[in-house]
This record gives sequence, structure tokens and C-alpha cells, in this order.
Amino acid sequence: MNPLDPLPPELGPRTFALVAGVEKYEISRHWNLRGPARDALRFARWLTGPGGVPPGHVRLLLSPLDDPDSLDWSASSGLEALRDTHRPATEANTKAVLFNELPACDGDVLVIFWAGHGYTEPHRGDLMLPSADADTGQILHLNLDSALRWWRTSLVKREAFRYQAALVDACRVDAPREARWNFGANDYGGGATVPGRRQFRLYASREGEAAKNDAERGAGRFTEELLAELGERPVREAVSGLADTARSIHRTFLGLRARGEGWQLPQFVVDRNWDASSFLDDDVPGLVPPRAGRLDQSAWDGLGELFEGRDLPRCAYEAYLWAFKAAGCAAPARRGLPGDSLLEVAQDLDERHGGPGGMPLAVPFVRFLAEQGAAGDERWAARGRDWVRATRERLGLPALPPPPPPARTTALHVRLETPPGGEDGFLARMWLRREATEHIWESEGEPVRLDAVRDALVRHLGAAAKAWGADAEAGRLSGAVERIEFHVPYELLDLDFDQWQVPRGPGGRTRPLGVVYQVVVRCPQEREDTGAEWRGKWRWLWAQGGRHPDAVRVVADADADDGLGMELGAGAAPACVLAHTRTGARTSAVVEAVLEGGVPVALWHRAPALTRPGWSGGTGSAGGAGGVGGVGPDGSAGDLLALLEPAGEDGRPPDPGALDVLALPARVRAVRRAAAVAGAGAPAGDRRQPPGGDRLVLLWDDPDDTLILRSLA
Repeated sequence: MNPLDPLPPELGPRTFALVAGVEKYEISRHWNLRGPARDALRFARWLTGPGGVPPGHVRLLLSPLDDPDSLDWSASSGLEALRDTHRPATEANTKAVLFNELPACDGDVLVIFWAGHGYTEPHRGDLMLPSADADTGQILHLNLDSALRWWRTSLVKREAFRYQAALVDACRVDAPREARWNFGANDYGGGATVPGRRQFRLYASREGEAAKNDAERGAGRFTEELLAELGERPVREAVSGLADTARSIHRTFLGLRARGEGWQLPQFVVDRNWDASSFLDDDVPGLVPPRAGRLDQSAWDGLGELFEGRDLPRCAYEAYLWAFKAAGCAAPARRGLPGDSLLEVAQDLDERHGGPGGMPLAVPFVRFLAEQGAAGDERWAARGRDWVRATRERLGLPALPPPPPPARTTALHVRLETPPGGEDGFLARMWLRREATEHIWESEGEPVRLDAVRDALVRHLGAAAKAWGADAEAGRLSGAVERIEFHVPYELLDLDFDQWQVPRGPGGRTRPLGVVYQVVVRCPQEREDTGAEWRGKWRWLWAQGGRHPDAVRVVADADADDGLGMELGAGAAPACVLAHTRTGARTSAVVEAVLEGGVPVALWHRAPALTRPGWSGGTGSAGGAGGVGGVGPDGSAGDLLALLEPAGEDGRPPDPGALDVLALPARVRAVRRAAAVAGAGAPAGDRRQPPGGDRLVLLWDDPDDTLILRSLA
């Protein structure tokens, strides 16, 4: 029996709709995505074309990346009519349509189509759809579940809108719980529930999953399949057959999963037909669900012993991502590890049911750890390999490809110490870190001036380049020097090492060291009292894949007080500080707080002379770059972020939470290179960065790459 039989044959004139597509968000340019506006237009074309719904019954809310006039409105006369009536997809417009305009209409069917971002509320699991005016102060949104509960009540006329369908092309991932992600609480209340009012919900993903969007084609995968199923059918036929449409689309995505194109591609939640019965695909005759790859009890017993007392290694996030690739699955859209221990990560992987061949995701995870996460503990690595071998044999699992070799950065380290007797100059040592560590130069217990250190550095950089060239000719690429790390006393942190001139090219040409290499400074001797915080923050940063909403803290003058160091060291975050300070004294205070709080990464503008003794460039500097940076003349505190992550097309400032901290050494070098191009008299159109990139100081204290050496004194 057709559930819509009691309704009139021509249902189009009795149908009303909210159609929304959100591509541009005020909160950050990193939220922007291309596709939802086009999806909304295509759905509106079906409604007002084959669907038979009058354009006046459709409320179209659009917030596209481009000018709305640049969109294709010519597909139908219905779209042409909507061109003059569409509105931005703000929270106010959404609430006006859903709770004021449409409830006042006299219709039988309500259709809600929404394309954009989506998050699930942590307590009730309600689907929150951010609106275009979502901002950092409050992420304004539509709580779809609360709105649908409202629409089932007596606040909508009792005989109206007996059938309501919500079709949503959005992710259903957990909303981040950090304080800066303030969704607030949207519960729209309602009246008494009206019996017989039915709702149909079709989502592009299950809870915890991301819906795929093809930015190049400007289309959501769910909308593509939905519109293909709807075809040229009128509303009455399409709405009546939504359960069959859901089954067909579900089979399509299960096929994608079976072909190894990812568990995370859109799949549909368990939901109800118009007659309130389930239309689970698992109940369809002849449909065989994919084999679930799970660990057995013996594997879990072995993991318990293997992981006991084992901290998360530095490569844990890399191992987590590789597990999905090795099993033929798409990795989660959200960065970072799902737990704080190896067992928690393994449990998360096991709950995802593995790849299309039944490979439990925890197996390649352990394989990666055994190859790269043993940190010199060959006995533990052998135990990990034994566990993988035994688990594969017992569960009949296919062979695994070898994990990729660890990414290595060839670095030349320079250590400077102040002589204990107060003599002029510095005690110095250099070593080269590749696969192994090679000691290459030492001042032999006698203090030397910085120009002697620079000369020795230039000689050994040349020797390393020749050695790399010889290896390249022999087919053994061991890696040229990419980074130079200066381990220095606190009073030398602001010295302009990156401006040291090194030979580059023919004719005696030289370039600043920081333009040719990644140049960072370090101060490990100041970490003795905060070693636990220092290592904990570094481990946390790697577990997040280098990027997290709380990883970066922007510090301005007003924050540089006596309590800042304690505040920075109170938790795992932040792991990076950007000093937007106006004076040398304030910059000095921030750097002291960074070291006190155990923060491993910091960035600031070099000052010509800081107020703390020893912070001036007069101890042997090869030429200081003048100017106090961090804040523009208008008092804004955004120029460091603008250097690292230029503002988007919408002109909004970049988001600190989007900064990849682990990529900062390479990014700072790119900024220095751009500043060198601008300073060399390039045309104004070639200035890819604002000025100030030649005054950057990057503190990069990697506790995993710090040698415990005897004092040079």
C-alpha cells in the first residue's frame, strides 16, 4: 500500500521546502568548501521542475563561495524564479523559514534539503548544521533534530504537513569539545506531539563519519546519487519511494566500500520508512554485508602484554594513518589520535571493522610500531613482529606491505656554551645527524669568536654537500643538510644566526643562512626543571598530527605577566607560542615564560636590543635586522599569522588552530626566502609575503633529538 494514497494525486502544489547550501563560513576560510551551493541549486531544480513544486513554495538559502550571480540559474524556469528570492544561509534566515514562514503555509509535505558542514552534539547526538554566520564567539547553527521534534508538535497546524522528509548531505562527526568551539545549545521546544505525523530522515553518513565532497566537480557524493535516483520523477512518486531510493543508494556505497574505496564514504543511518518500519539494508535478501575485521581474544591478550607500560611513541599518529592505507580504507577526516594510550588507539581501530578483505586495522598499526616505534628497543620490536605474525596466521589474514621508511631530516647541530671563566667568545661543538650521529668539529676547550664558528660551519656545510654529491653519483642518497639547529644559552636566543652569510653560486655570491636552510634555535639547558612538561607537550603535538585547535597560543603584550609561564605549563596544550609583542622587554618576558612552561616551539620577531642583559646582537652578531615586530602600528596582533598562513579570499585573518606546527621550520624558511626576494628589489606584484620575514626567530626544541653531551667546559 502506498503510504501517500490518501493524499491528492498532484502533490507538488501541496509540497513546501527549505533548501540550503552553505559553502562560505565566517568562522574561518578553512571551513569553506566548494559544492554545497551547486547541490542546493540542483535539488531546487528538481523540486521546481520534474517535482512539480511551485517556486513560491521553495525557500532557498545560499551562501556560496562566489558571487551568487555567477551560479548557473538557467537550468529551469523555476530556478530563474528563485534567483530573486534566495537569501543567505544565516541562522536568522533559517529560523525564520522553519519556525515562522513554512508553519504558516497550508501543505501536506515538508522537504528539508541541507548541504554543508555537520557535527553531532555530544550528549543527545543531535545533528548541528552550522550556518554561514557561524563565528568563533558562537558557532550559530540549526539543530536539525530539535527542529524536527518541533515540527511533530501542535505548533504546526494539526492537519498540515503530515509527511516531512529531511535529506542532509553533511558530515556527522563529533563536535570538538575545546572551549573555542562554542556551539551553545539550541533546543526549540515545541507543543504537544501530534499523532500520525510522519518523518523520514536520510543522511549522507552514519554518526562519526564524514560525507565526501568533490571540490573540483563542485558536488557532494550523496547529492549526486540522490538526484540520479530521483531523476525526472514528480514529488508524489519520489516521496513515496524514498525508502527504495535509500536502499539503492545504500547499495551503491556498500559497493564502494567492498571495492576498498573507504569505510568513511557516505553510508546511511538506520532509519524508518513512512509506515515507521525499519528499512535496514542488512535485511535485504541476498545482500551480504562485508566481512568485519576484528581481533579475537588471543590477539587482545597479546596486545595487553605488548602495550603494558608503553607510552605513545612519536610515530603513533603516522602508524594510525598507515593502518587505514594498508587495509585499503580511507582515514578519518579529523586529525589526531583517538586516545591517550596505545590500547585506546587499538580499540578505536578495532571498532572500525577493518578493511574490505577483513584485515583488522590494529594489525598494520602494530606492524608500523614494530618497525618504527621501538626507539632502539629491538626486543620489543621483535615481540611486536611476533604478535603480527601469530595474529595473521590464526585469523587467516593476507600479507601486509612493509611500512614506509621513516622520514628523516639531515640536520647540522651547533652547540655554543659560555666559558665558565667569563672569557670572551664561546665554547663550540658541531655534529651531523643523519641515520647516525657524527661529531664533526669542536673548539677543543678554547673559546672562539662567533666568526670562527661561522667559518667552521661554512666549511662543514661544503664538506657535507660534497659527500652528498658523491653518494648521489653512487646511487646512495643519504640526504643533503636541510636544517641547522643552534643549541645556545638563553642570552643568545635572539642572535641573528639566520642572517649569517654563506657561499651560494658562482662569483663569490652569498646568501643568508636562513634563506638556504631551515634555521632554528634551541635552549635545552633551560629545560632541566620543566622536562616533563616539555616532553609531554611534544608527544601531544605529534599525537595530534601537528595541528589542533589548542596547539597554538597567540600571546600579546597584555598576556606577558608573571603568571604566563605557569599558565602555559598547566596542560598538554599549547605546544607552540606566537609572540605578538610590541617591545623587546615584552618579547623577553614571553620567551622566559615559554621556557618555564615547557613549550617546545615558539616564534617571535627579533628585536634590535632587548632589555634583558645579553639579548642585544653585540656579542658577535653578523649584522642585526632592525625593528621590533609582532604587532602592527595599528595595534593589531595578526602579522605573524599572516606571514605563516596568509588570509583567505574572504579577507578574514587566519586561524591559529589551522597552523601545522610540525611544518614550521620549512614554512619559516619559505617566509625568509620571500622576504629576501622582496628585499632584493622585486616588483611589488612579486611580494608574496608582507615585510618582516627576515626578522623571525624560531625556537624549535625537539626533546627526541637532543644529545646528552658532557659540558664543553
